[in-house]
Amino acid sequence: MVRAETLGPIPKVVGDTGRMPPQSFGLRPIGRAPFRSRWAALIAAVGGVVGVLAFPRPGVWPLALISVALLSVAVDGRRSRTGAWLGFAYGLTFFGPLLHWTGVYVGAAPWLILAVAEAGFCAALGAVLPLVQRLRGAPVWVACAWVLEEALRDRLPFGGFPWGRLAFSQAESPLRWFAALGGAPLVTFFVALGGGALAWAVLVVAPLRLRAASSWLALAVAVPLAGAGLVWVVGPASDSAGQTTTVALVQGSVPEIGLAFEQRARQVLDNHINETMRLLAEINAGRVQRPSLVIWPENSSDVDPFLDASAYRDIDATVKAIGVPILVGAILQGPGPDHRRNAGILWSPTTGPGAQYIKRHPVPFAEYIPLRGIAKLVSSDVNLVSQDMVGGRGDGVVRGGPYPIGDVICFEVAYDGLVRSSVAAGAQALVVQTNNATFGHTAETYQQLAMSQLRAVENGRAVLQVATTGKSAVIGPDGHIRQQSGALFTADVLVGRIPLRTAQTLATRVGAIPEYVLAALALVAIAASIRPLRRRLGHEAAERPKEMMLT
Repeated sequence: MVRAETLGPIPKVVGDTGRMPPQSFGLRPIGRAPFRSRWAALIAAVGGVVGVLAFPRPGVWPLALISVALLSVAVDGRRSRTGAWLGFAYGLTFFGPLLHWTGVYVGAAPWLILAVAEAGFCAALGAVLPLVQRLRGAPVWVACAWVLEEALRDRLPFGGFPWGRLAFSQAESPLRWFAALGGAPLVTFFVALGGGALAWAVLVVAPLRLRAASSWLALAVAVPLAGAGLVWVVGPASDSAGQTTTVALVQGSVPEIGLAFEQRARQVLDNHINETMRLLAEINAGRVQRPSLVIWPENSSDVDPFLDASAYRDIDATVKAIGVPILVGAILQGPGPDHRRNAGILWSPTTGPGAQYIKRHPVPFAEYIPLRGIAKLVSSDVNLVSQDMVGGRGDGVVRGGPYPIGDVICFEVAYDGLVRSSVAAGAQALVVQTNNATFGHTAETYQQLAMSQLRAVENGRAVLQVATTGKSAVIGPDGHIRQQSGALFTADVLVGRIPLRTAQTLATRVGAIPEYVLAALALVAIAASIRPLRRRLGHEAAERPKEMMLT
């Protein structure tokens, strides 16, 4: 038998077509990673933990870029199957701590199931990144891949769960100004672009290509600087540039007993009535200005006022006493015997209850139970949700008050289209009614507040977040918190002046188009990276019999 060594050096690798093999970040062939697997797994896991720290609390926003970079470094040069496992490890260490609040009152099982499900999307991202990272201009395609992953996670399954989007870590960052141009997806794009550039700089340093490394490091630094420069282009006008109004937010608090607070009938409603009457005393004493609108939070009436005559009577008397409309949060029964609705009711001092906003996106497995029979096998706590909440319709604008307002309830603030629809339909200010009592003293409250801040910039509107237990806040159109309540589970009243706006940001006008375009570019990049890989593998398969003959 003739041995291969006797034939002399073979100038080409088996299956070589004369072209360089596909390379990751332009540095090394796929399958030749810079780190051993155990180090890559550690890097990916650390990346997830670092990503959590970018969100409130502590909310160190530059860590979001570092988190993206660590995942890209971990999967660099690896095959998609390995990248998927690394992405899954990243997702577990990210969503596990980030979503810990979901298990505060319902146990560990639902929390862990949700974290694992969300980590599955990161696994898909990890499988894709090694492919797109070998294309020219890899940081751009990395950023598009992140947008695609979030677009899918925001919609699937059961309407999606957008918590943990890169954009929501940037409420205090100069990158938030990109939201006024293309919404939250564009913010995610630039966060991931900066992270991808940072990863490229690190990987280029490894072979001591310092000049190239400095170029990509400069891009990573330039991304937030560009965001800061946008304030001169898309920053909102001062309050004096248009109409302003005074509003009052009433945070009545609830008994600190988690999901069971509704069992103390009327206590939550009485708390909000009492705080509103305290506000009235301050108005009559001349210490605060009478507002044009008073806002109560989600579930501020813990009984259905249309079925409970005493609740109706007391709310009506309170509204008449203060003399201005109150937006009342209430859980309404119906339309069927096993249904209920989460509503914001605009209650007038002259005509009584009027326009209603019904929450359009009830939370699966919290406000309604899909696949109830299967869910019971996972946790008996699903029985706490004895009635399924029915979603409403419409554009989210509540009319009939002193000015049109856009209302979203609780987790709806995480969904781009739900917030944007009311502004596009004419809302001059945004309201976020929420009840965070279920989640106790956790980071959920602060994560949600950060979303409201980003929505203010995205839509160019003042945002009024009012919570049963905190944090309630008056947020300007620039995303800055002008006023906020104090300690959690403490009653408070905020009275502030806000601008009313009719102009729409570019993000409001273009809607989801930037997200669709960036996601489509990610698909194009994936296709472009797979085709030459398939061709190379085909050549290798064809040459393999020849190689065997030589031995």
